Amino acid sequence: MTRILLFGAGGQLGRETATLAGERGIDLIALGHADLDISDPVAVARALEAARPDALVNAAAYTAVDKAESEPDLAARINAFAPGLIAERCARYRTPFIHISTDYVFDGTKRGAYVEADPVAPLGVYGRTKAAGEAAVRAAHERHVIVRTSWVYGAHGNNFLKTMLRLAGERDQLRVVADQRGCPTATRDLAEAVLAAALAAAQGDARWGTYHFAGRGVTTWHGFASAIVAAAEPHTGRRPEVTPITTADYPTPASRPKNSELASDLFERTFGVRAAPWEQRAREVVDALLAKAPQPEASEPEKAAAPSSAIPAPQSEEAS
Repeated sequence: MTRILLFGAGGQLGRETATLAGERGIDLIALGHADLDISDPVAVARALEAARPDALVNAAAYTAVDKAESEPDLAARINAFAPGLIAERCARYRTPFIHISTDYVFDGTKRGAYVEADPVAPLGVYGRTKAAGEAAVRAAHERHVIVRTSWVYGAHGNNFLKTMLRLAGERDQLRVVADQRGCPTATRDLAEAVLAAALAAAQGDARWGTYHFAGRGVTTWHGFASAIVAAAEPHTGRRPEVTPITTADYPTPASRPKNSELASDLFERTFGVRAAPWEQRAREVVDALLAKAPQPEASEPEKAAAPSSAIPAPQSEEAS
């Protein structure tokens, strides 16, 4: 049986991938931050030696976009140094490497959807460290698949959809950025894509290189929030007003790309996986969350990041 080793098991993508692998009967060993430090060469080598996987997936990352501006060394260690280290160790064991990256490697100035061949031009520390991580992987190991994604959300972890659900239960008006657009990506679809790439790589059927995979369809943060609120109304009986604001109305330490649209055609042609329309997946996640239990109270840092006057773009916009 094919065995997959997963780093970043505690993140929203990691948890979804482990769940999906269990449903499919896939042999997956999931390791989180408490299990190993991905920037420790000895720990990474021991994990590979113990698991002897047919492919390794790295879903671990430093994803606090604004905080990265004041913690560039830590962001670089996790997002740039560690992926290169893991790729180098995978090369020694001849283990295919699947690495998750982000739309933030682009500056968002392109009019249409970004394709894999477009030049990277990150705006901030987070994007620069992720772009450096991609380069390190390419330099260290030929047998790699880099998957760029965007606007990730799901039932696990902290993400935009869950924040909107909480705030919609507390407020009568939500002010949300309307001049940034992208493709909301459900962790369920992304996990399908990651496992497809990992299995193809393990079986020698992968085409190595960089790919984009994101939810089908394009919207703004305001459009995404509006859809979430509408999907929640049958459960809560509440429908707060969602008011559009500009990026300038809510300045943040890190600049966000105005355009995060990713074209996923190459991934679909290569690995046979296509995401569902984002509106469909968002409704499914809202239904699943609201049908089972009330949302937990937000942590203090999360409350501080969402003032009553406006809703910022998410602090963590990648898979982890």
